[in-house]
Amino acid sequence: QVQLVESGGDLVQPGGSLRLSCVASGKISSIAAMGWYRRTPGGQRELVAIITSTGLTKYEDSVKGRFTVSRDNAKNTVYLQMNSLRPEDTALYSCYGSIRMRAFTPAADYWGQGTQVTVSA
Repeated sequence: QVQLVESGGDLVQPGGSLRLSCVASGKISSIAAMGWYRRTPGGQRELVAIITSTGLTKYEDSVKGRFTVSRDNAKNTVYLQMNSLRPEDTALYSCYGSIRMRAFTPAADYWGQGTQVTVSA
């Protein structure tokens, strides 16, 4: 069994910063990629940022230059540093991991429960 647990969500004013963290635990052989998705108040789920095991990153266009995704492979942890937050960044942010429980088997997708980020004056 694999679990992803997020932390760091909060209420913040526009222009503020937050750092989200997500730890993967359980029976893990390797993690191919980790990242963050968000579900907006309108119900859409979108990729925010993702990082591979070798450090390659991809960002949603609206967060480029404001958000930074990073990971600590030794701790099975991914982070999302969010700066210059805007009201439209308000969403439930969920951690994602593409994880192998055993070597030489396909990776499977795992999700955390989510952490709420609210940007409001």
